[in-house]
Amino acid sequence: MNYPRLTVRKLLIAGLLCASFACHADEPPAAADSASIGTLDTIVVSGEQPGPGLWKVSKDDHVLWILGTLRPLPKKMTWVSKDIEATIADSQQVILGPSASISVKGGMLGGLFLLPSLIGARNNPDKEKLVDVVPADLYARWSVLKQKYIGRDRGIEKRRPIFAAQELYGEAIKQSGLSLDDVVGKAVKKAAKRDKVEIIEPRVELRIESAGAAVKEFKKSELDDLECFGKTMSRLETDIEAMKLRANAWALGDINALQAMPYTDQMQACADAVLKASVVEERGLGDLRERLAATWMAAAEKALASNRSTFAVLPLRHLLNADGLLARLRARGYVVEAPE
Repeated sequence: MNYPRLTVRKLLIAGLLCASFACHADEPPAAADSASIGTLDTIVVSGEQPGPGLWKVSKDDHVLWILGTLRPLPKKMTWVSKDIEATIADSQQVILGPSASISVKGGMLGGLFLLPSLIGARNNPDKEKLVDVVPADLYARWSVLKQKYIGRDRGIEKRRPIFAAQELYGEAIKQSGLSLDDVVGKAVKKAAKRDKVEIIEPRVELRIESAGAAVKEFKKSELDDLECFGKTMSRLETDIEAMKLRANAWALGDINALQAMPYTDQMQACADAVLKASVVEERGLGDLRERLAATWMAAAEKALASNRSTFAVLPLRHLLNADGLLARLRARGYVVEAPE
């Protein structure tokens, strides 16, 4: 069966930006046997769902409320939380997750990592195919998953491993009743606009002097993306049902269940494959991960100093992991309280 294809560009913007923003997920704080989590192993919830509670960061009488976001989420879920809408309405600002844009001669590229996905740059150099650049055992695993989620598509065999892996990942997510769409971010912005609350979008502005030269260089360059490819295969072989459990847990506001389901996030390896490429590092983009984190931290601390109440969204792992941005705020002296 043929399914509408999620574009590689969309996946890289969403997934790699998350990974660049230090969305580490190798070892969440706690682990438990999956049997203790629940029985929704083959069901994805639908309808209106509240999502998790809010983390509270405070200093004196100034408060930053943070909602942890997760992707993928149930495709048919409508996120509704009257408590969160009330918190947004009572705040002076809403801080979104950080983003990056690239300016080039003649205009702007609409998101990070668009350069590699321009025409021709996402294919292997010298007309090589996946079977030529991927180890035989790994290619055999790819073939099984490709048949399951994509079917016959010879064009994808020309892709670099990172682009083939992301396209396969997108198809698997769609067919599992899940979605990579930013449902929460859209709802938060809608609520803020309705109540005329200022929206802050921490942004890193990057500039490429010669996009054409960069694309030509990227076409010829090698990417260390086999780790990205392999981890994506492993994720799809072992984690689809757990993704559904995590999506259900988020929708139902079950933070304990989310903490009890560790997994390896392939997006970190995929981001590194791009960020460490010479064509990227030589143009000053290699430290993007830290620049994104610093940009969000600056916005959060400014809001805490100026506003009585601020609402923010962050990837959930920044709230659960020991090296996340919530831990940075705690280390700088802010009082941090988890939701009950």
